[in-house]
Amino acid sequence: MVISLGKDDPRRVIHSFKVGLALILISILQYFRPSFYAFGDNIMWAVLTVVLVLEFSVGATLGKGLNRVLATGLAGAFGVSIRRIASFSGDKGKAVLTSMFVFFIAGTVTFMRFSPRLKASYDYGLIIFILTFCLVSLSDNTENELLEVAQERLLTIIIGSCIAIVVSICICPVWIGQDLHNQIAGNIQKLADFLEGFGDEYFNNLGNTEEAAGDNKPFFHRYESVLSSKGSEETMAVLARWEPCHGGFRFHHPWKQYLKVGNQIRLCAYKIKALSVFLLRSEQTPYELRNRIQEPCTNISMESGMALKESLLILKHMTKSSMPNPHVANAKNAAESLKSVLRTNPWEGADHLEIIPAATVASLLIDIVICVENICEAVDELATLANFVPSELLHRGTVQPISNSDGLVHVISVAE
Repeated sequence: MVISLGKDDPRRVIHSFKVGLALILISILQYFRPSFYAFGDNIMWAVLTVVLVLEFSVGATLGKGLNRVLATGLAGAFGVSIRRIASFSGDKGKAVLTSMFVFFIAGTVTFMRFSPRLKASYDYGLIIFILTFCLVSLSDNTENELLEVAQERLLTIIIGSCIAIVVSICICPVWIGQDLHNQIAGNIQKLADFLEGFGDEYFNNLGNTEEAAGDNKPFFHRYESVLSSKGSEETMAVLARWEPCHGGFRFHHPWKQYLKVGNQIRLCAYKIKALSVFLLRSEQTPYELRNRIQEPCTNISMESGMALKESLLILKHMTKSSMPNPHVANAKNAAESLKSVLRTNPWEGADHLEIIPAATVASLLIDIVICVENICEAVDELATLANFVPSELLHRGTVQPISNSDGLVHVISVAE
């Protein structure tokens, strides 16, 4: 089991070494403690910070580190200020006022955690704020002692967070934004593979069982992972916003657009899920009935798959094209042809129970064309918002013939 975890994603092994390295760096500070008297015994807070903050991805580490530092600083300032205000009311009044402030502020911050937007990005910081605020407000230390301890702990927490962030970024960084980008591209690939193989499998199925279809054509089931991808995509999009500029991902990259693309992909996957039921039971519909709509349906599935692969290339190469996706137009034309065939009632005189599966397949394919078009439009919008490089710039060389007697002379000009 341990070996399989490492084989599934070798970055997990690297992350384990990164955590160990960060803790070693903290221990070095402990050994050189005479040079860092300001830390005192609070050096252990740096250890706790590294353990809690250093996450698998850069985005998660940055988010947790900044949340911890800011929450600790703000909560400490609030706690010291409230103790100072409460001290003006005497010993008895101080206990009452402190309790009231703790009740009100802790309750308010806890209520803020129910906000979806705050919970997504700042939930860890809000928890740390409540914890630190209560520790400072209810401490038995004198005000001078409290200020000294607070400064030491804040300093060590900053050091621990900085070490965690530096290790996360400088040593084999895991960019969660890149993972989100790859996951969206992979989901499109799964849908495209299914659609490209559907036509031949459905209309030329000679009685394969459901188990045989699954064993011989595993890509017919890969799309199922897309149906449950919403949670992971939303989490990655939130964490990706914390990451600095890297690779082809600039500051303020349109991560929300990835969620829009993902939603369109899932809508298409739900249609494919319904379509797969008829694929695995195609032998229940006579071949003669399926054959009457074979050509337009095959064209729809093939062109839809090719349209998705065009959008897949946009994501993989991070380029955009000024030309519309030709396969989307072809799929729409094939859908119109299918509608024309259906209007002629191609199954006249056949058993209605045998007609229903074939008619449902035709209807689902027409709906899938709309879904594919929406996916391609969402990907094009992403390419525009993210300022992907125009694909035309990758092929800037031009060849221009010069007319002469033999027609063999050409001029090749390459733009700088």
